Amino acid sequence: MTKSKDSPPDRLSTNPSSPYFDQPLLERGIGIRFKGVERRDVEEYSISEGWVRVALGKKVDRHGNPLTLKLTGPVEAWFESGGDEDEDSED
Repeated sequence: MTKSKDSPPDRLSTNPSSPYFDQPLLERGIGIRFKGVERRDVEEYSISEGWVRVALGKKVDRHGNPLTLKLTGPVEAWFESGGDEDEDSED
């Protein structure tokens, strides 16, 4: 299976201590659609396993890491690089 340059990896995390953290990819911007809804609060995702991790508000554990909740369902990911913004923004 060949990996396209325009498709994000199967699994990616925003936590620098995770083995799935990749700063250059995160700088490009990753869009996530979970169960048909675009989400901006995803900490980590796995397309093949069908889950996302989202932060539980501003709560943190005793080490200062955000508490997360694992949600299962269909996950889609794409790169948001390109600079063109949609006119769908809500005020």
